[in-house]
Amino acid sequence: LANKGNLGDNGSSRVYPPYAISPLQGIAKAAGNKKVIFNDGSDIRHAKWLAERADYVVFVAGYDCNDEGEYVSNDQAGNYMDPIGGDRCQSLGLHPDEIRLIKEVGPVNDRSVVILIGGSMIMMEEWKDYVNGILMAYYPGMEGGTAIGQILFGDVNPSGKLPFVIPKKETDLPEVNWDTEKQRYDYYHGYTKLEKESIESAYPYGFGLSYTKFEITGVYFSRRGDAIEAECSVKNTGERAGTQVIQFYVGFSQSSVDRPVKVLKGFQRVPLKPGEKKKVTIVTPIAQLEWFNDRKDAWELEHMEYDLYLGTSSSEKDLIQGKLSL
Repeated sequence: LANKGNLGDNGSSRVYPPYAISPLQGIAKAAGNKKVIFNDGSDIRHAKWLAERADYVVFVAGYDCNDEGEYVSNDQAGNYMDPIGGDRCQSLGLHPDEIRLIKEVGPVNDRSVVILIGGSMIMMEEWKDYVNGILMAYYPGMEGGTAIGQILFGDVNPSGKLPFVIPKKETDLPEVNWDTEKQRYDYYHGYTKLEKESIESAYPYGFGLSYTKFEITGVYFSRRGDAIEAECSVKNTGERAGTQVIQFYVGFSQSSVDRPVKVLKGFQRVPLKPGEKKKVTIVTPIAQLEWFNDRKDAWELEHMEYDLYLGTSSSEKDLIQGKLSL
């Protein structure tokens, strides 16, 4: 995938840009006059030989339209005229040859990173400890290679956050029957399912790293009319500019009905220069805390003490907790 401008699905979401920069092109451009060697990974012995002599190793792995797209089964393909995409019905992880390559070549160089290409969550537990860094690039678009190169070489400080949870095991996710015409999805999925079942994730919802560090202080929760305000101060304690995403969660541990442990109710991106400090306020309408009583066919607010959290991911170790009675 390194030498391919990978734009994702070839079905209804297909786009036709005038060009697409591959990860290899973007890395070569960002490297300037430094030599960049491409290897397709088919010969692991040669790949290890190159990795031992390189300053850095970059693996580009993941999916394209043949792995995930607008899948059409054989019995439906007769009148279908568009490209037929794949479906990840065997595994939510990387291809076996990619996993083998990462596990065997990654430890050879202590400056190795994996760039993941794909439109959805990719399992990492089997190989993540064999490399020093992971960058989730998704399908990054026509200038995706440029962005990847700039982030790897430090010209751009990453600030993205995971829009999904990455579990340690596929069995932590809702069970799916791939050979059925109907599929039932229960109320809990994603991070709310794992938290409800007290299952630790590999990487929590909202997680993301930066080339700088941040400090959160002065967390305060209050009611202002028909809304809840979550306040804090965020300081960039590192030596370079960066952006942190402050996330506000509300929990329902005192609820008398079945509700999630907590849910995201707001967030705010905060760009900061080195040493800069800013005050952040996230406002959530109290109406968003209501639950739907199907017996009364109406939304209701529980009058109780709510758990309030402010931080940088859904993991409690990244959150500062407070309480507020409504």
